[in-house]
Amino acid sequence: MQRTAPEDRGRVRHGPPAPDPGLPVLPELAAVLAAGACRTVSEPPGGGAALRTAASGHWQRRGLETGPDGVIAAPGAPPLLFALLAAAGGDVLLPRPCPAWWVPQIRLLGGGRDAVRSSYHVPTPAECGGVPDPYALMETVRRVRAEGGTPRLLLLSVPDDPTATLAPPETVRAACEVALAEGLWVISDETWRDTVHRPCETVFLSPAEMFPEHVLVLTDLAGAHTPTTWPAAIARLPDTAVGAALRDRALDALAALGATVAAPIAEAAAYALHDPEPVVARSRAAAALHADVQQAVHRTVLAAGALARPPVAGRHLYVDLDPLRAGLAARGVTDSMELEEYLTDRLATPVPGGHRFGDPLGALRVRLSTAPLLGATPQQRTESLTASRPLELPHLEQTLNELGTALTELHRSAPARPAPARPRSHP
Repeated sequence: MQRTAPEDRGRVRHGPPAPDPGLPVLPELAAVLAAGACRTVSEPPGGGAALRTAASGHWQRRGLETGPDGVIAAPGAPPLLFALLAAAGGDVLLPRPCPAWWVPQIRLLGGGRDAVRSSYHVPTPAECGGVPDPYALMETVRRVRAEGGTPRLLLLSVPDDPTATLAPPETVRAACEVALAEGLWVISDETWRDTVHRPCETVFLSPAEMFPEHVLVLTDLAGAHTPTTWPAAIARLPDTAVGAALRDRALDALAALGATVAAPIAEAAAYALHDPEPVVARSRAAAALHADVQQAVHRTVLAAGALARPPVAGRHLYVDLDPLRAGLAARGVTDSMELEEYLTDRLATPVPGGHRFGDPLGALRVRLSTAPLLGATPQQRTESLTASRPLELPHLEQTLNELGTALTELHRSAPARPAPARPRSHP
């Protein structure tokens, strides 16, 4: 697998790196970025007119009516979410598990009058992640209020990081109806929307299509549309007086932080958001490649006796290794922090544990990313992208075998069960 430095694991309280596409930078994007390096005028807080216009067209082509005035941009999803949380205030409801970078933003806003005070995790349905179970959400909101809290926001991840699943429209609608009935705003993180494996067969319905006046949409461009090292994110706010007030407060927060998109990155982001043919072709090819690799990883995980929901989007897989607990315990692994350390060292790539995504420390869960499997060099990764049968490439086959070996060997390290005592014979 692709080796990485130990510091790539990320601090426990601040989350691991986002899943990387593991592919070379698109030449057309690199050319636009290079041309933008000559700009001497910086982007204003919230993004310039060109970037916001490109974002509005991007959403309109996906069925969300959006004007440039309803868009704000920031240098990455974390500062943009921070600004939206600061604008809305109150306590936050989250699905469990949830993206690892959400909670640190909430934690930074803790304390102070009308600030975000706390976050509350709500379990997700058995069939998907990213959206809390509607009945559990209702109970949690009412319990928080009874205890003196002020729930004001529900964060959703559709499609989901870390589980790589897509919640059915009826589940999304039910959760949003509960949130709206309880007076909550909804923020829908749709970063992985354009990575759905089979968009022609998979029904995706944004919460903003169902409830346009009550839902904010957040999209991190870095990773799904542009390289992860080019931080840029956009948000779509409701076209209402309250939405405009939220936008103004979020812009104040971004201005106070000095959180503006770098001019060359803004040029590249605007180009990508216009959905030009090279970007669309790369996005489709990358989604197809990651789909093949995710399915192969899923088969490997199940063959080893572990559990995972079938992936339908993204570039990762969320794996439950509890069935292999005995073999892990024999190696000194008893919680997700130890599991993260063990698999990161064993596979020579970051394997963040479930504790980073809001799961209990005792749960033996990890997120496996597919990018490190695509090759150790740019040439190998390009070969993976262009091959008609990427899983038959020697380097991909080798890395999948290494993953399978690392998981199946846990069975061999499990202590043998004592044989049942044989009944004594009496003379």
